[in-house]
Amino acid sequence: MARSYQLCPLPEYFLSKAYNVAMRKPSRLPITLHPAPVLSDEDSRLFRETIGAVRPVGYDRVLPEKKLPRPHARRRSHEADWSDTALTELPLLATGDVMSFMAPGIQKRVLRRLRAGGFGAEAELDLHGLTVAEAKRRLAGFLIACLADGLRCLHLIHGKGYRSEGDYPILKNHINLWLRQHPEVLAFCTAKPAEGGTGAVYVLLRDVRKGFDDGFD
Repeated sequence: MARSYQLCPLPEYFLSKAYNVAMRKPSRLPITLHPAPVLSDEDSRLFRETIGAVRPVGYDRVLPEKKLPRPHARRRSHEADWSDTALTELPLLATGDVMSFMAPGIQKRVLRRLRAGGFGAEAELDLHGLTVAEAKRRLAGFLIACLADGLRCLHLIHGKGYRSEGDYPILKNHINLWLRQHPEVLAFCTAKPAEGGTGAVYVLLRDVRKGFDDGFD
């Protein structure tokens, strides 16, 4: 005799759960895809005329980005800071007078070595026969170039000024004033007789790459 089965009705709790699951809304909004725009023949022609001829790239590697060098700060010439009126505050130098100067903090042995030619001139500038304005401009540019190249000892020829009025050489006295006002000049003095004597000077510059240095070993 075959058995008969009777389905029992589900409790109301389970029916409520099933209904809620079936009616649950999706958590994400549906994404609507829009077809890509199609360029007309006229737009395509204008695009190709704008970008010009193109050629395929023979490789697909990405080149590393090159680092640009850091720009160097431009050095001031200090020419505009050189006062010519201060000549009245210094004793005038005659043709045969010697020059000497030391910036604050420089030891006397440095000046003695400079006077003896112990540093060795690395660059030379001849200002002999120039006007005051032209000599000032050339000296300012010369000092900028020497500082940029790291040159320390310079040889400046200003002449003895035999044709100057009153036996007071104009250019020599201006050189004596200008070099004192330049912040990178550590010392200067009259050159040895074989290298110009009272018509030339040795100039010692600060090593701007290392900062202040008064030892010069």
